[in-house]
Amino acid sequence: MRVLTQEIVLPNTTVKLYIRREDLIHPFVSGNKFRKLKYNLLEAKQQNHRTLLTFGGAYSNHIAAVAFAGKENGFKTIGVIRGDELSSKISQNPTLKFCQDNGMEFVFVSREQYRLKSTEDFLCNLKNDFDDFYLIPEGGTNDFAVKGCEEILSNEDERFDYICCAIGTGGTISGIINSSTSNHKVLGFPSLKGDFIKKDIRKFAKKENWDIISDYHFGGYGKVSDDLIEFINDFYKKYSIPLDPIYTGKMFFGVIDLITKNYFPEDSKILLIHTGGIQGVQGMNLKLSNKNLQTINFND
Repeated sequence: MRVLTQEIVLPNTTVKLYIRREDLIHPFVSGNKFRKLKYNLLEAKQQNHRTLLTFGGAYSNHIAAVAFAGKENGFKTIGVIRGDELSSKISQNPTLKFCQDNGMEFVFVSREQYRLKSTEDFLCNLKNDFDDFYLIPEGGTNDFAVKGCEEILSNEDERFDYICCAIGTGGTISGIINSSTSNHKVLGFPSLKGDFIKKDIRKFAKKENWDIISDYHFGGYGKVSDDLIEFINDFYKKYSIPLDPIYTGKMFFGVIDLITKNYFPEDSKILLIHTGGIQGVQGMNLKLSNKNLQTINFND
């Protein structure tokens, strides 16, 4: 598989910026979700499972990807959804409606219950309800997901000095770290507050040529600001590349801000990994519209 790498010309800098368009891999299972599911689906088939079960929130890219990929590969899919109040609002939620249309069955649980999703009792109850299933963690991160994400970089990418990636559960950047070379510095931009993600990355990453830039989470997961929305809209107007407000938008904002602050040496070559996630924009726009705030606009 050959994925488009697109150069972005920035004014007033000698830094070279390139974007790996993982978002273009698949219309519904885009970017890192395609990579994370690739070997999980193969493993599920090898184990003769017929059902995939996973977890996510109201506008989860992962939930949407599992629903579509499961249907395409002949699996029944079950989504354990955070927020029991959503059970009566499926038709109002573009992500959940998409999942339902692709055959996903939902289990809505309270936020308190959702925090227990990894406990033995919680999983035993699910097995009692649904018999046997192949479990995919929230966000999709496990050994098979990391293996898939190790395929994002190729030998041609040795020319880059920095590889930048948004971070959710840490699987994508772990795969990138493992396939990076000694010439690369891998920088991760978390969408959540706190440094706990480093511990999660170290479970999978086999090298030490990486660091976390934690200054661009905009208040935490799912949080946005007018500045971020304006940046995403302006970036699309200039380059016709859509960004999502949860992951890639924050990472791109951070990288370009760091360039203006001379964080990167002159003539550095930076590769930004566009991990997709655009399906979540519709849901974010609903939330912004309800608050009479500026929305994301990808109209030319």
